[in-house]
Amino acid sequence: MKLNNANLDDLPKDVLRPNYDRNALTPGIVHIGVGNFHRAHQSWYLHRLMQQGEALDWAIVGAGVRSYDADMRARLAAQDYMTTLIELSPQGQSMEVVGSMIDYVQIEDGNGALINRMAQPDIRIVALTVTESGYYIDPVTQAFDTAHPDIAYDAEHPDAPRTAFGAMVAALKMRRTAGTGPFTAQSCDNLQGNGDVLRQTIIGLARLQDPDLADWIGESCSFPNSMVDSIVPSTGPALIEAARAAGVDDTAPVSHENFRQWVIEDDFCAGRPAWEKVGVTFTDNVHAFETMKIRILNAGHQVIANVAEVLSVETISDCMEHPLIAGLFEKVALDEVVPHVEAVPDMTPENYVTLIKSRFSNSKIRDTTRRVAYDGSARHPGFVLPLVRKAIDKGTPLDGFALVEAAWARMCQGTREDGSQIEPNDPMWDALHATAEVARLRPQAWLDQQSIYGDLAQNPAFAAAFDHWLGMIWNDGLSAALAAYCEVSDAGDCDGLRA
Repeated sequence: MKLNNANLDDLPKDVLRPNYDRNALTPGIVHIGVGNFHRAHQSWYLHRLMQQGEALDWAIVGAGVRSYDADMRARLAAQDYMTTLIELSPQGQSMEVVGSMIDYVQIEDGNGALINRMAQPDIRIVALTVTESGYYIDPVTQAFDTAHPDIAYDAEHPDAPRTAFGAMVAALKMRRTAGTGPFTAQSCDNLQGNGDVLRQTIIGLARLQDPDLADWIGESCSFPNSMVDSIVPSTGPALIEAARAAGVDDTAPVSHENFRQWVIEDDFCAGRPAWEKVGVTFTDNVHAFETMKIRILNAGHQVIANVAEVLSVETISDCMEHPLIAGLFEKVALDEVVPHVEAVPDMTPENYVTLIKSRFSNSKIRDTTRRVAYDGSARHPGFVLPLVRKAIDKGTPLDGFALVEAAWARMCQGTREDGSQIEPNDPMWDALHATAEVARLRPQAWLDQQSIYGDLAQNPAFAAAFDHWLGMIWNDGLSAALAAYCEVSDAGDCDGLRA
């Protein structure tokens, strides 16, 4: 059955579907970056609230700023902007049609349609899911990168910008002029202090154009920090066929694990949906939640993904069946990450490691190591290297972190240990690959990548550990290095760590 409004009542009975009148929904949110994660996470929370008869004036208008977003817009428009979510748990699967999105802004050069839509008074939240590398942050200083060509262009062309942030600034300028008032700018990306980062980017860009506008935005708009969490694999032909086999013809279905979490600061200048009624946690201490998640889950992904690529292990759940990779994850998490994580209500760091092991082990989630390893040039500085700095500052173990970085360098060399080719998997792949070849004989060359490692290259303990592990990986193989690491401490061997 083709997914659209007309066919909702004819879908298979075991497929949950909207019980609200979608024709009666009115918009309140523009969401930029309508990828799988948004549709499985933020869109779902709003949908669940609508299922209770609430938030019917908070429907989502999708948006994008890149040419490739036009394909997603076309696919969603053909099915009245609905998405089939396929929840995958170890016990089986279930399906639900989410209907909280009702429109998608036309993709065009200069982003005029997007600017005009965000400027309308019915829009009270503009949210983004644009990946952690998309906020124009200098990787070393963490300051706003005013020299980036996209930002320089937007500063010179404020009425026809290239970036989502330029479009948001232009819309806020129109709202200020018209007296419409501000909106809440809400980041939904995996960044520590994502609201603070978004504030830095928006106000930094506005200041390049109009300092008075930048001041107004800083005084009037709100930028709540949040933590988002659910494992959402990419969609391929197999998932589309699985949806059809279950009775739903959806060209953009999404699969996800049987776990979601959303923790938000309650700082919304123009109102918000009552998300707390559907399980969202509102707290003034988002930092503690996001630190636990980013340091154990997101860093944990980077701990195992590059290793798995080199060893030809295809999925994250396969990693947890591999004694050496599972042992690496658990030992790094418990010995080197947990010392830098505080407990949150109802969850200790050690129990969170156990939870993440269980989630990573869900074999129904075909989350590929290639997807998780993508964009390491942003994810290692974002997730792993802050932990290295913490370890240096506190004098805690960092041997496993050095091994993880050595495995990334080995992966970027571009071949697996079985001789197969690793296809480019990073926006900086050419530079990373060239450096990895040099580092094969001179490991320090890898750490000398200033834009990634900064002053870490000069730390004797980290540099020595990295040199040791990369040398062992090339001389004896990655498996030998993993086995050696697992046996280094009193925690026991890899099999013991998994017990």
